[in-house]
Amino acid sequence: MELSQLRMLKTVAEHGSIVRAAEILHCVPSNITNRIKQLEMDLGVTLFIRKGRGLVITPSGEILLGYAIKILAFCEEARRALGPFSEPSGILRIGAIESAATGRLPTVLSKFHRDYPRVRMQFNTGTWQQLINDVVEHKLDGAIIATKSDHPDILYEDIHREPLVLIASPSAGKISGPQDLKGKNIYMWPPGCPYRQSLERWLNEQQVAVDITSIASYGTILGCVISGAGVSLVPVGVFDQFKSIGDINGYTFNQLPPVQNYFVKNRGMDIHHARNAFATLLHDELREI
Repeated sequence: MELSQLRMLKTVAEHGSIVRAAEILHCVPSNITNRIKQLEMDLGVTLFIRKGRGLVITPSGEILLGYAIKILAFCEEARRALGPFSEPSGILRIGAIESAATGRLPTVLSKFHRDYPRVRMQFNTGTWQQLINDVVEHKLDGAIIATKSDHPDILYEDIHREPLVLIASPSAGKISGPQDLKGKNIYMWPPGCPYRQSLERWLNEQQVAVDITSIASYGTILGCVISGAGVSLVPVGVFDQFKSIGDINGYTFNQLPPVQNYFVKNRGMDIHHARNAFATLLHDELREI
């Protein structure tokens, strides 16, 4: 089993096509076909099956893929450890919950690109559970989330505490407390969202019963609020981004304290100059919030 075979396995699994994998890896398709067949013979299992015009990975292939991702990640770490320390370079894969991506990260990403032009950033959003899993499985080098899990492979760094704002259209009338939310539609991210948990805790403490509609998109939530259909509780960074494009009122309450945001990384992947430079910039830019 060779690293080149594992790299081929991973690329074919990601794209479902030997032709596309050959383009990405800069080799001929027959080379990939032969190397994967040899790998299958060595292991005594089938790694891919043909479906239509593409390939689908088998259960045995999925098991090997999990190991391949980790092995390739550690090989990349070894290269970074032996490379120059002065200038981060290579690929940096960062994830974030949508609230951070919408409210706080555009400025950070822009400055990082300017300061570290040799780093190729790959960025995506997801739920905190998905992001944690991707960091554990070395699919991401780091992520920004707003809640903690007890996974033993994850290290947490405090970034900043994100203030919360209750938002509503002027047509909803003034909101001075939880009692004013009775009878109003409330739009929040699905259960598990820390901002939703803050709102639910506040309403439960005040014995206010409401129905919450789950929407996994701040753009859709903001659209509903702007139209006067209901209210929501959002991070102030999201409110600041959207208040200029719609008629929205914002309300803050002492009983809705800021939510801690974290930068998470894999405990087993300590040496990563680009990721560490990104984490330092993240702290520097958000420490005053």
